[in-house]
Amino acid sequence: MVGSAGTEGRARALLTPGALLFAYGTLQFPEVLTALIDRVPQTQAAATTGWRAAALAGRSYPGLVAARSTAAGLVVAGLSDAEIQLIDDFESGPYNLRQLKLADGRTAWAYVWTDAASVLAADWSRRHFADVRLTAFVSQCRSWRACYEAADRITANLHRPQDS
Repeated sequence: MVGSAGTEGRARALLTPGALLFAYGTLQFPEVLTALIDRVPQTQAAATTGWRAAALAGRSYPGLVAARSTAAGLVVAGLSDAEIQLIDDFESGPYNLRQLKLADGRTAWAYVWTDAASVLAADWSRRHFADVRLTAFVSQCRSWRACYEAADRITANLHRPQDS
């Protein structure tokens, strides 16, 4: 992952405790957060204009891409350093961590999708994901976390649920 300034920074270098994380995909689900970090931190409905949660080819999760639209999601607050590191490792992939302005004027960090070739014209459906993929995804998140902790938090060669 590349930090917003184009450096090889990880989220824990950019997203610090007290900062807000804009979740527009699977991290909106309390079940996913619980599977990953054993709790549901403080969340609040939020949106950001100029972006959309796009469906991605071959993936059950979305990518946040620039668009003449508004992406709805949640702001996640109160993450610890360890939780930030875990979420950042979980979200590794073609993302750029960027700070975005929310519709209410606050700023929050978000994982912005960078693989334009996989972006579909359709928006991602939170409802469809909940109805069809959520249960299996949560189980895969639990398995990923167990492997992550067994590997002493080294993500190399760990199969993430979103890789399915």
